[in-house]
Amino acid sequence: MPHASAPEGALETRGLEPVPDAERTGRVRGLFPTWVAANISVLLLTMGAGLIVLNGLNFWQALVVGVAAPVVSYGTVGLISIAGKRGGAPGMALSRAVFGQRGNLFPGSLIWVARWGWETINAVTGAYAVLTVLDLLFGIKRSTPLVVITLLLFVAGTFLVSGLGIKALRVCSTWSAYLFGAFSVLVLVHLVAETDWSAVFGKPAGPTAMMIAGIGTIAAGGLSWVPSGPDFTRYLPRSASGRAMVGTTVGGAGITVVPLVLMGAVMAVGAPDLATARDPVSFIGALLPTWISVPYLLIALVGMVLINSMSMYSAGFTAQTLGIKVPRAWAVSVNAVISLVLGFLLMVIATSFIGSFVSFLTLLAVAFSAWIGVFGVDMLRRRTYDATALMDTTRTSGYWYRGGFAPSAMAAWGTALVVGVLFTSVEWFSGPLAGTWVGENGLGWVVTVLVAAGLYGVLPRERAKTPAPAEAESGAGSGERMGAGTDGAGSASARLPV
Repeated sequence: MPHASAPEGALETRGLEPVPDAERTGRVRGLFPTWVAANISVLLLTMGAGLIVLNGLNFWQALVVGVAAPVVSYGTVGLISIAGKRGGAPGMALSRAVFGQRGNLFPGSLIWVARWGWETINAVTGAYAVLTVLDLLFGIKRSTPLVVITLLLFVAGTFLVSGLGIKALRVCSTWSAYLFGAFSVLVLVHLVAETDWSAVFGKPAGPTAMMIAGIGTIAAGGLSWVPSGPDFTRYLPRSASGRAMVGTTVGGAGITVVPLVLMGAVMAVGAPDLATARDPVSFIGALLPTWISVPYLLIALVGMVLINSMSMYSAGFTAQTLGIKVPRAWAVSVNAVISLVLGFLLMVIATSFIGSFVSFLTLLAVAFSAWIGVFGVDMLRRRTYDATALMDTTRTSGYWYRGGFAPSAMAAWGTALVVGVLFTSVEWFSGPLAGTWVGENGLGWVVTVLVAAGLYGVLPRERAKTPAPAEAESGAGSGERMGAGTDGAGSASARLPV
């Protein structure tokens, strides 16, 4: 696998291999614009409207949901990101140490497929943004050829930025965060002046159960970033503060999620149809003056390109962990093509965007939560990763365990996944336990995390093969010896230092 001698070039060519300590020059504060950019999506406006129209909540309940969702989801992202500074490798590469070299193919495949859906949703939203701008400025109406062209342009932009690598993502994230923040202030000022606030604050409170469900729905988007968290922290030095990483991650996401959700909730009072619109973007042109809506949509479009670029950046690593032996930039192209095809089907054939989107988020949360539960418990016992063992996919790997599988991790992951689905209900599927209190409140993903973590916590775990002294020195990367007490289930590290 080719790699760069330094990550600072225009094109990042480093693949799965852990980043040497000498190249870990990143700073924790750089995570802030990264997670701001990861949430620059007009879909949050639609989801905020859904809290009012579909969940029956009032403004204050929507505020609680808007604050709680990023704290829960991106707090988890931040915690798992600590593994990135410890191991210097992408999340799904570090996952090999938990599930085994072969076992990791199972959660890796599921997460890779789930990313197809997320990237498709983003591509469709971006294409709708372009179509809306063309309609507002030039009166050009949507047509099938135009849908194909806008999707191609969006996916091409995504492929370009994600292919360039981490430095390009950092630069683009910083500037888009500034621009989107400035125009969001303009939208807020307009809403303050034009909104019937008596109607907003006069709306009665909805059921607490619907608040819980709303938190789960919005948090699902954040949970999808959890396995990718280490991808963006592997260039941080080992001395980076874990607490600062978590706080910066939550802060970057929250400063975007909260106002967007509330703006959507306020808009829904005057235009309740936007929560169920087939097109999740065009309502912006109807509710805002052109001089605000057009630049706002264009900047949001840049944000959505970045969201997809970040997802494809991580998806490239995931594809490599599955054995696709191509450079990361080429691995990204697989997801680009898939999102293009699925995006066309969603825009041309699907009858309900928001229904498909919520169903996807629900299943997405369960799929990622099983991995989160197992990997999170493993982090409680592990301080370092063996760089050599991570990259060795043969029987000689320290992470080969039994036939390439870690039985306890696989059992906990598989069981949690099945249990979570039993409590889940979407448009086209309803599990047998979906009618329970847990299922009706959209908490299938919480059950999934708890079952995965609980089972993995009590099942006997396999110890990693302890490397020879010379291998241990090179594997740790900073002179840390890789004994069973630090790289296996030893009790000496039975807490998560942040």
